[in-house]
Amino acid sequence: MSGADVKPNGADVKPALAPGVRLGQVSFVWRPWIASVTFLLAAATFLVFCVSIAVGDFPLGLSQVIATILGRGEQVDEFVIMDLRMPRALAGLVVGIALGVSGAITQSIARNPLASPDILGITWGASAVAVFGVTVSGGTAAAVVHSVGLSAAALAGGLCTGLLVYFLAWRRGIDGFRLILIGISVSAVMEAITTWLLATADIRDVAQAQAWLVGSLDNRSWDEVHVALWGTLALLVVVSCIAFQFKPLHLGDDVAAGLGVRYSAVRAVLLLCAVLLAGVAVSAAGPVPFVALVAPQMAMRLARCPTPPMVASGMVGAVLLIGSDLVARTALPVSLPVGVVTAAIGGPFLVYLLVRANRR
Repeated sequence: MSGADVKPNGADVKPALAPGVRLGQVSFVWRPWIASVTFLLAAATFLVFCVSIAVGDFPLGLSQVIATILGRGEQVDEFVIMDLRMPRALAGLVVGIALGVSGAITQSIARNPLASPDILGITWGASAVAVFGVTVSGGTAAAVVHSVGLSAAALAGGLCTGLLVYFLAWRRGIDGFRLILIGISVSAVMEAITTWLLATADIRDVAQAQAWLVGSLDNRSWDEVHVALWGTLALLVVVSCIAFQFKPLHLGDDVAAGLGVRYSAVRAVLLLCAVLLAGVAVSAAGPVPFVALVAPQMAMRLARCPTPPMVASGMVGAVLLIGSDLVARTALPVSLPVGVVTAAIGGPFLVYLLVRANRR
């Protein structure tokens, strides 16, 4: 026994362990810093959400917004908030959470900060199917797209693209570097298909498709919000149920197998949830770029975690998307789609990640 392990009086010194919490059969480690950061991010999300609703041509106070949300607002305020502004703000909240959690899952599975639905081609696959539905008017495939709806078609396109990338990258397991390379290749193919569809389509259809491709929260309806909200909630329930089995995967497949975790099944289910979350987000707001890439990395640095925390990543994604939408429609000379602002934020951040990786 070394001197560092013995007190002056000869008593053994036990290593300091993080305090644990046990609720029935469920136990987990209590980390005050991560809990505090998550709580502050949730408060920031609610604040930005309320500010987004309050700011507009008919300005409102935060007290009016909160009172109306709680069901105690004036009739005029209720009409402006619930009918005109709430669908857009709620769509930004849901899409931001979905993209943040999706990015956290893909980056954790690939063990690479560059892995995100944007890089892996999921958003481009959803975009290609949606653009096909907008620009092509004849044929059986176009009839199917029009019958199921643009949002459902985009979700199916993202799911098929994600499954394609997964199966192409599978070689007795998933290697993060191979997953990213195949994702970039599939993304390039889907981008080429989208460009070809735009080049051969009618100019009016091109304008509609191009506005959707940038990523926007304009003119969101309650029907679109309900689909995205319930789809995201259902997927988050699945993710939360399997998240405890995902933790040992960070220690390596051999250690996870030794702990009794079926790592292949857990990884496949989580990756499927990440693809569906990204597909739901794209179907509701279009392919908003870089949110799924930036949010997990920012959350990881704020929470001081070795891997992206899922809850904090969702909160950061919501703050980033709602805040970018607020800037896009109020702080600039002309109102722009939210995807323009997120691209302006995410582009330099991607360069920072690349430079940091090269230095390592």
